[in-house]
Amino acid sequence: MSSPRTSVPPPPPPPPPPHLRAWPDRDALLADRDRAMGELGRRLLGGGRLGLFLVWLLVLEVGWGLVGAGLVMFDEALDPFSVGFALLSAAAGVGALVPAAFFQVRGLRRDRAVRWLFVQWATLDAAPARDARHRAPGLTLAWLLVSFALCAAGLWLCLAVPASARRGTDTYAEVAYGMGAGLLLWVTGLVGTVRAVAHHRLAVRLFSPVRAAPRAGRPASSEHPPHA
Repeated sequence: MSSPRTSVPPPPPPPPPPHLRAWPDRDALLADRDRAMGELGRRLLGGGRLGLFLVWLLVLEVGWGLVGAGLVMFDEALDPFSVGFALLSAAAGVGALVPAAFFQVRGLRRDRAVRWLFVQWATLDAAPARDARHRAPGLTLAWLLVSFALCAAGLWLCLAVPASARRGTDTYAEVAYGMGAGLLLWVTGLVGTVRAVAHHRLAVRLFSPVRAAPRAGRPASSEHPPHA
């Protein structure tokens, strides 16, 4: 199964150290800061990032669906051909699950690095008028709503499938398939929720009026940035 494109241009570099900064004036510094934070924000919560997040979830569900179909066929197999089809289905499912899980984990590691860069640029100076959009309240809400829907659907599957199973009608393989699909939804929803909440908390720390007031009008290179 073909995987989504994952080759993306590198993120903006961190701001130069204090002794190498050569901005002609504060407006130039703020312009570079605004561009860098905009790009980093899109990598964290942008619509493309949310779309890729859901695409990888779809790949995970398709992979688990193939594995589940293989389990069901193997449980009901009556001849070697059925066993062979079950094994092929399970192998195809594993072939989709492994890269999807790998790229999801790699995405989380990239997010950590991007969040660190976001903090470095944000603590360089303060510009409340420009920083309002970097809070990204709309995107944060979109991530929360999507993640909540995924968690709710996953939790419902994990509870409803075994509760509705009937002895002699539903097999253990079918119940395991349904619960596994729900577990993938639930875990993915939790990851999305953590991402949105983490960005909201970070934005509150970085862009709160109390924190921005002492920095107004001067670079904040001497301050220690908050932890990402």
